[in-house]
Amino acid sequence: MPRPAAALFDAVTIGASAGGVEALHEVVGTLPAGFAAAVLIVQHLDPRHKSVLAYLLGRRARLPVKQAIHDEAIRAGTIYVAPPDMHLLVANGRLELSHSQLVHFTRPSIDLLFESVAGAYGDRAIGVVLTGSGIDGATGIKAIKGVGGTTIVQDPARAAHPGMPQAALATGCVDYRLPLEEIGPAIVQLVGPGTSEQVKVVHE
Repeated sequence: MPRPAAALFDAVTIGASAGGVEALHEVVGTLPAGFAAAVLIVQHLDPRHKSVLAYLLGRRARLPVKQAIHDEAIRAGTIYVAPPDMHLLVANGRLELSHSQLVHFTRPSIDLLFESVAGAYGDRAIGVVLTGSGIDGATGIKAIKGVGGTTIVQDPARAAHPGMPQAALATGCVDYRLPLEEIGPAIVQLVGPGTSEQVKVVHE
């Protein structure tokens, strides 16, 4: 009996800021049970308050959603959300949280997550920039594209806040410019078949 085809990607990283909670609901709500990649999310949040984002996304998602915990093993088919005021990174198949300096006046930083995922997963990473103000995510998009990964940006013309998508597009490193409702289905098609039972280990 032939083996099932393997997934083409191990990690999907998503960055969002202003207007991002609604956009994230749209994207994660389309990911099927058994999705074969880990999903890592940075949404710029008020650092002074505890976040309920993982809970809110979990009400819509068919995958488990949790706030990232330092040194937790990364599992395929799980959605990890950066906590407020902490950078989210990956290394050696595990999550890392850091309170290092602000990047583009923000913590967590989309760029730092994308750059760490690029270093860990190479061409098996997908980077997605959604609605938001500012330029966070543009450097990270370049990093993912630079190692052969795949990049997606929400169409700025249809984003609630076009700044971040436009900055990402300006890098010239974007593979797909899509309206919000097409991003989730595109991610599903790109990742392809697989099983969420397997723990994905980063490539050394």
